[in-house]
Amino acid sequence: MMTRQKVAFYTLGCKLNFSETSTIARDFENEGFDRVDFTDPADIYVINTCSVTDNADKRFKTIVKQTQKVNPKAFVAAVGCYAQLKPQELADVDGVDLVLGATEKFKITDYLNDLSKNDFGEVHSCEIEDADFYVGSYSIGDRTRAFLKVQDGCDYKCTYCTIPLARGISRSDTLQNVLKNAKEISEQNIKEIVLTGVNIGDYGKGEFGNKKHEHTFYELVQGLDTVEGIERLRISSIEPNLLKNETIDFVSKSRTFVPHFHIPLQSGSNTILKLMRRRYMKELYVDRVTKIKDVMPDACIGVDVIVGFPGETDELFLETYHFLAELNISYLHVFTYSERDNTQAANMEGVVPKNVRSKRSKMLRGLSVKKRRAFYESQIGTHRTVLFEGENKEGYIHGFTENYVKVKAPWNPELVNTLQEVNLTKIDEDGLVRFSFVSQPLTA
Repeated sequence: MMTRQKVAFYTLGCKLNFSETSTIARDFENEGFDRVDFTDPADIYVINTCSVTDNADKRFKTIVKQTQKVNPKAFVAAVGCYAQLKPQELADVDGVDLVLGATEKFKITDYLNDLSKNDFGEVHSCEIEDADFYVGSYSIGDRTRAFLKVQDGCDYKCTYCTIPLARGISRSDTLQNVLKNAKEISEQNIKEIVLTGVNIGDYGKGEFGNKKHEHTFYELVQGLDTVEGIERLRISSIEPNLLKNETIDFVSKSRTFVPHFHIPLQSGSNTILKLMRRRYMKELYVDRVTKIKDVMPDACIGVDVIVGFPGETDELFLETYHFLAELNISYLHVFTYSERDNTQAANMEGVVPKNVRSKRSKMLRGLSVKKRRAFYESQIGTHRTVLFEGENKEGYIHGFTENYVKVKAPWNPELVNTLQEVNLTKIDEDGLVRFSFVSQPLTA
């Protein structure tokens, strides 16, 4: 009897990558492979790469070295955004056997006829124009939360971004298939689904570059709200110009959608927004935040912001800093600008020295800590529902309220993957929130 071969996965980057890794892993399992943890000996290691993180190549080399320490004879495959953008660079890394681009990654098992180590990495990478079809995916791993991919690619031409080069044109899943996947997730006893994609507000564009929207993002939200068995739905990241009033109003009254929005800003200076070729000015952003807070005063609003973009003078950075300081938001994701090959921004004048970028990043991270603290303080004394997660972190269990306040309590395995009614009572020394149960906890 043949021994079943073992496969392990490592994911770099975003929620979208996690959803795709999970789908690729299920394909392996359907082909007769056993999935193991990445730190365990495996016959095949699959690394899903990212093009957004600054030191993607260094991270990749480190991860490949880890696989070789565990099993020097293991077959190593690289897929994902970095594999599409710089396939030969990854193929040249010692220990890499196979590199698959944007369209090939979903057919990875077709390329695994011979798992013997190669003297050099074999590349199968398409022209990005060929990435014009849609492959649906969702993640199941963390029992309490699943990432559901609804859209891929992007038609925007932001001057700093490589994602259109790595993932191709904007295209979407059918509404019917999204609802089917959501139902499959709900049947796995998963309580929360996070919608993910590259530009999910652009949902509705079909395959093969069809610009016609079959359905709108608003219709997607309405449809998902009717799927039985799902306790919570969370919109991950949505462009401010695509977040419409009708969607905000619907979420405010929804059965399952939670009051949490993550809205990329990137800069609080209209001068920089124009250089970035963003599709809005900061006044629209203020309008979106104001609208959300009008109908959902306790909503959590997260913000992406890039510091050190070419042309960002001290004055323009301070414009961004003060803009964010005065805005009624809850936390920041701060990205330090880094040059990307084949982007317009890489050739722009006004390059900001790296030590200045680092200093600005530190300032905004400090502001984020203050914003989160203020938001948490505003929630003390409120009645919330917490979904508890499955990891024992130094004797504590953690969870998130519907509006994304992170709470902690002494470890209790019976709380894992349950929704509990709580009253938020105080902020602990580590910045997390303590609570009291409204009634006797309901176990899983």
